[in-house]
Amino acid sequence: MRAIEMFAGIGGFRIASDNIGLDTVWANDINEKAVKVYRNRFGNDDIVQGDINELLDKIPAHDVLTGGFPCQPFSRAGKKMGVDDIRGTLFESIVNVLKTHQPQYFFLENVNSLLFLDNGRHFRTILFALSSLGYKIEWRVFNAVAFGLPQQRLRVIISGCRGGRKLESFFITEQELAMLTQKEKNDIADKWRNIEASKGKFPQWGMAYEGQYTSFDIEPIRNVAPERKLKDILETTVGSEFDFTENTKERISKSEFIDKFYNGVHILYNQGHGARMGYTIFGTDGVSPTLTASASRHYERYEIDGKYRRLTNVEYARLQGFPDDHCNAVSVYDQYKLYGNAVPPQLVEYAMRRVLEHKVVKIESNNQDLFSNLEAS
Repeated sequence: MRAIEMFAGIGGFRIASDNIGLDTVWANDINEKAVKVYRNRFGNDDIVQGDINELLDKIPAHDVLTGGFPCQPFSRAGKKMGVDDIRGTLFESIVNVLKTHQPQYFFLENVNSLLFLDNGRHFRTILFALSSLGYKIEWRVFNAVAFGLPQQRLRVIISGCRGGRKLESFFITEQELAMLTQKEKNDIADKWRNIEASKGKFPQWGMAYEGQYTSFDIEPIRNVAPERKLKDILETTVGSEFDFTENTKERISKSEFIDKFYNGVHILYNQGHGARMGYTIFGTDGVSPTLTASASRHYERYEIDGKYRRLTNVEYARLQGFPDDHCNAVSVYDQYKLYGNAVPPQLVEYAMRRVLEHKVVKIESNNQDLFSNLEAS
């Protein structure tokens, strides 16, 4: 199958697509450094740099669309409407490509806070737009920790496929389905609601079709790969430019010794109140907090072998599931930002395989005639 990668960054979806056996025929990003890395890894002709809205007519036919799309505010379409106006946003470009090319599948990635941003209004707008295009939509929150990456990184994956049975789920496993009560299964199968009329944040899993949705608050899947700790991916030899030992000693003298785990993150010292990352010293017996593109986060300190240092660019690559040298075409400073913005290939590959290899569970309904228009396929 032919695939395209919108908002490609450094190619997290590309690695997943290659592993699955898809043929990526087109990719795009506006960031010069990201495009430089992409070309270095995958070839000069594999990505086009520029504003996506100026390139829509250049996109070739494809079967699968992927993309980690940026979050942008939507315009309020009116007080009585439950969804906003997508016009003028980057998300609109995704909708336009889906309308024009009608690929069989799509996979989108974003931060999990998308589900509750603006009390769910942001996701409501996205879900309504996508579910109105003839796709069966399914979303779920995944955590990088479950894929052998020692990092707390919660991301929502939104999939769409044409056809298929409405009461089949790609993102719920057989084991998870077996743990649900019959009432929970009935609620998922029968209690479909109007997206526009919905209120509040959205649960971590759900399905949608033609403006209707059902959802359930299931925890992120666990143990797809053996879990690892931060200390398992550290480099053995690290240059002095990453060392902050002398500077950190003074900070520790003004900090409280905590030595506790918060969501799997090992916090040793904290300066002041709360766990503000810029004032925290981390240990390596847990996982890392979420990597970001923020420059201040690149200088977080970790106690490693009796010294205090920041993580290296190679360790960032490992935490995100990329080869050590994936971003070597750009400076170390730029690598931090690019890795912080990236999508872990292992995470999206798992989600894509579930759909493309049709790994489904059927959720039994008490009212099988409710959505017979979809059940006929």
